[in-house]
Amino acid sequence: MAIKENSTNNINRQFLTECNLTYAFQLMGGRWKLPILMHVHKGIKRFGELKKSIPNITERMLTLQLKELEKDGLVSKAELEYMLTSLGRELIPVCIELHKWGGRHKLVFHGKTTALEPRF
Repeated sequence: MAIKENSTNNINRQFLTECNLTYAFQLMGGRWKLPILMHVHKGIKRFGELKKSIPNITERMLTLQLKELEKDGLVSKAELEYMLTSLGRELIPVCIELHKWGGRHKLVFHGKTTALEPRF
């Protein structure tokens, strides 16, 4: 069954794939991808180390998220270790700026911010 060009589903799919900002947020979106990227960036590379360093993530979810990050070209796996690709390393400064923005937003809207520094 062909999708009509002017259907809502087709328009939504085009927006999600053609808008660069939306595309970027899809790549790093979800609960676990940013913590995984953060830990791989700071040197935690083996599956078991990642599992221990990210509280409450299940092995299945870690496996799924790592596979997505690999598929999207943000991490690569050599032997038993994961590492950031050049595209993944480019994302780190963006994440740091988002962290700073989040702190400013919390301060303005909630009157406080956390003392946590980005772990990138």
